[in-house]
Amino acid sequence: MSFETLGLREELVLGVKELGFEKPTPIQSEAIPLLLEEQSDFVGLAQTGTGKTAAFGLPLLNSIDSTISDTQGVIVCPTRELCLQIEKDLNNFSKKMSWIRVVSVYGGANIALQIRELRKGAHIIVATPGRFVDLINRGKAQLSQVRVAVLDEADEMLNMGFKSELDAILSATPAHRSTWLFSATMPSEVKRISRDYMSNPKELSVGAVNETSNNISHEYYPVKERDRYEALKRVIDFQPNIYGVVFCRTRMETQEIADKLMRDGYSADSLHGDLSQAQRDSVMKSFRKKRIQMLVATDVAARGIDVSDLTHVIHYKLPDDPEVYTHRSGRTGRAGKKGTSVAFITSKELRRLQDIQRMVKAKFVEKEIPSIEDICQSKLYSLVDNLKDVTVHDEEIDQYIEKVSEKLDELSREELIKKIVSKEFNQFLDYYRDARDISCTFKQLSKRSREDRGARTSSTSTSKSGMSRFFINAGHLDGLNKGALVRIICESSSMRGHMIGAIDIKSAYSFFEVENSSEDQIINSSSSFEFEGKGLRVEKAEGGGERRRGGSDRRGGERRGGSSDRRGGERRGGSDRKGGERRSGRRGFSGGDDNIHDNGGGSRRFGNKRRSFKRSN
Repeated sequence: MSFETLGLREELVLGVKELGFEKPTPIQSEAIPLLLEEQSDFVGLAQTGTGKTAAFGLPLLNSIDSTISDTQGVIVCPTRELCLQIEKDLNNFSKKMSWIRVVSVYGGANIALQIRELRKGAHIIVATPGRFVDLINRGKAQLSQVRVAVLDEADEMLNMGFKSELDAILSATPAHRSTWLFSATMPSEVKRISRDYMSNPKELSVGAVNETSNNISHEYYPVKERDRYEALKRVIDFQPNIYGVVFCRTRMETQEIADKLMRDGYSADSLHGDLSQAQRDSVMKSFRKKRIQMLVATDVAARGIDVSDLTHVIHYKLPDDPEVYTHRSGRTGRAGKKGTSVAFITSKELRRLQDIQRMVKAKFVEKEIPSIEDICQSKLYSLVDNLKDVTVHDEEIDQYIEKVSEKLDELSREELIKKIVSKEFNQFLDYYRDARDISCTFKQLSKRSREDRGARTSSTSTSKSGMSRFFINAGHLDGLNKGALVRIICESSSMRGHMIGAIDIKSAYSFFEVENSSEDQIINSSSSFEFEGKGLRVEKAEGGGERRRGGSDRRGGERRGGSSDRRGGERRGGSDRKGGERRSGRRGFSGGDDNIHDNGGGSRRFGNKRRSFKRSN
């Protein structure tokens, strides 16, 4: 089947061909004829990366009446990145139909400029939910002539909490319009929209729900919690030509991992909801041009990343929902290319991995963290390959060759090769010279977990002989557990885990013991202790009691130092910091505007105060 046989206008077929598309994907070949056939409602289920934009975009463009300047179609999607990507795709598809105007509206951008664009006329509006409702309420989006309303990635919009916004948007469009709903999954809320706003919709499902692409191989690495970041670096080092996305669960974790990678010399940057639109655009531009090798992102912010040649997707931590794993993995293995999905798994996450494996119907292969020898070998061969591929500009370099040859004349061929290779390679060898082996199996992880539980039982009120006891102002209420505290201590003070004694986690604070000889080491590094981006207070515990001298760490029920806002993932809107410059060590970027948030609403707690913020998508 070809695009000519689908029934599209000749201008659209020519536009698609000029983009290099020869044959429609399965969702395109099945959905487009149905959507062109007659005015009806439609539900299409297909995974990320299957060509859904063209599946609804081409028939929507095909239906636009050139004699009417009013808005005839609206497309609603979850994020700014996806909104901009859809607008770009529609403009590319319709470049032979220059009279068609497509306008995108989204939060985090100047609403006055968007209103100005709408006044010029828009046959199709592509929008994020919050900003679209804002414009509708202001009377700036005229929808009386809308014939088609498209909900793209409806499941994700509902996961983000946009139920009321979608209801408002659909209610503002004419009752006789067609509704086309595209989703990767079909949860109950998506079914409700189908039931409430659609009439006998035609349904099309391409591939099993939640099933991942056959072009993606799935690998997982058993790791100890404290070794998760080190494992990430070694997997990246083992793949010198890696080009991918590292998925984290929260904005704070995303920024933390990106900052660490940049400090360690990796070509990386972050993408999450706390960045302004200018910052996000700058990051994505650099990523698409491959000036950034690894993009560290939250699940929501990564919606709309349309890069066809990603080699890897890395799950720094597994998501709770198998559907999210499917969305993440679908970023790679696109356009017929192969891709790899990598996950780092602790013993506690094994059951979740098994659930995901069962849901996505894919075989997961257990791998060992690459050894130092394997990494060095991979780096060496990559260095040699890059050397072979260097472009030589004869005219520019010929004038220097004679002098250079004289300087190198005393070296043999073998010596010259060794020196050229060693010039770049020695730094990497030095970095890993004293590195420890972090590879393990789940059997080893389970054994170590049992040993840890035996060694770190709750301490008594008196410190053991030869041990110093310390107080830290974080506990269960902050999400702190024993494994996390051990990692914090080791990363902040450069201590080894075996040097840490009893750990006692309370609700709002904790105690830990170290050998007396390490007391100064903890005191000197106490200012660098932090958890999830927040600084911690570490003090020598006096008297060994359950509470520090000076009383409880709570006042009126609130923990001093402010409460944390942790909900296991991306929040709708709001910032995890009070504003100001983005904390990043990114090289080559100006930093952009102050934080502008793309959606959400409600309130957030800072210390003992609650501040409101307005939703504007």
